[in-house]
Amino acid sequence: MRITKKILIGLLALVFPFASCSSNDDNDGPAPDSGSELSVDPTSINAPATGSTFTITVKAQRGEWTAYTDAGWITLSNQNTNQNTGTITANIAANTTGARQATINVRSGSTRQTITVSQQAPLSVSNDVVRFSSIGGNDTITVTATADWGITSSVDWIKVSKLDATHAVITASANDAHESRTADVTVKTATESKAVSVVQESVDDREMRIPDGYTLDWHDEFDYNGQLNSDWTEESQPAGWVNNELENYIKGTSVNEVKDGNLNIHCFKGNDGKIYSGRVYAKVNQGWQYGYFEARIKLPKGKGTWPAFWMMPVSPSDSWPRCGEIDIMEEVGVVPNEVSSSFHAQGHNHTNNTQITHAMNIGNAEGEYHVYALEWTPNNLTTYVDGKVQLTYNNPGTGVVDWPYDKPFYVILNLAWGGSWGGMNGVDESALPVTMNVDYVRVFKKK
Repeated sequence: MRITKKILIGLLALVFPFASCSSNDDNDGPAPDSGSELSVDPTSINAPATGSTFTITVKAQRGEWTAYTDAGWITLSNQNTNQNTGTITANIAANTTGARQATINVRSGSTRQTITVSQQAPLSVSNDVVRFSSIGGNDTITVTATADWGITSSVDWIKVSKLDATHAVITASANDAHESRTADVTVKTATESKAVSVVQESVDDREMRIPDGYTLDWHDEFDYNGQLNSDWTEESQPAGWVNNELENYIKGTSVNEVKDGNLNIHCFKGNDGKIYSGRVYAKVNQGWQYGYFEARIKLPKGKGTWPAFWMMPVSPSDSWPRCGEIDIMEEVGVVPNEVSSSFHAQGHNHTNNTQITHAMNIGNAEGEYHVYALEWTPNNLTTYVDGKVQLTYNNPGTGVVDWPYDKPFYVILNLAWGGSWGGMNGVDESALPVTMNVDYVRVFKKK
């Protein structure tokens, strides 16, 4: 039988089978490892929520290794990566979310080792601030912790007790002073602590009408004399700054005077022939998002006056009117005793007569005190005069064009002179000096 070359090759293949290809050193899949080629110590890390730094020892027979992780909250520093023994310094960032896990991968050639990193959830409390009226009372907070915890108070007027594994009770005694007070209680584990601010109002709140479902958040009763306190910011601007107004806004007690239980905003003509007045902002860098805002005000008389109680956004991302404006109360002396409210946005503003506004004549706004208020929720704006609805507007759900009222706004009080509205029929300087008297300003927040 003749054996052809083709048959011979087939027979040789049966007797001497070809060897399979060897594995590729660049394959990222794990290879079996007895620990002799590559080892790490420790193989797992349990980090506290506060974060920490750990050292991992690496032994690599090949004398070349690397380590990496995909977790952004773990930072690695590898030392002696070209030697048989090296180290990894793993910096674990503080945890501000929930419990989390990740891996640190160590590689030498085709050999892999994995270190599992677990981090506890941080200590958290349900309330950063607990508020009490002057009469005191109890409030319960919820505590979330991965370790045993306790709660302490450093002042006598606050008592605290741990109710169970997840709750604590804070008790405030009555405050009979004419000043509010604030202190912290501390919730802590062996490695973490969390402060809870306790705020209690002065005895003055016992005479306040607090709207149903609200609690007092901030107020100024102006029961001191001289300059405004640090919650207020005074404006300084020349005449013509806005609305073609004639007054120069300046700082100081000549225009913004606290006396006899009132903030008195004076407007007068100086010896230099210029008109001076005041404009002030409450919590200008903080403001409030939603709440019940109330001021008791007596308006001045005189053709040319333009007093207002209103609000503007703390950090406007758009120019006016898209940023929004809330006018709780305005009045011009040329139309005496007619107080109005207006809401301004891109979709409704006075530049094209589309503003949402309402006015009412209350007969004695000039010369007598009245309470002007705004209730502001995510779904509605409503203003009041002495408890009677002045203007209401519902969120139409069409976005910022018609509802820019979804961000913090600050309170403004000012007394303008003249301008596009106050001076629409001229001004009468014989009326000067005039004063806008503010008995109090109060802000309430939903419970």
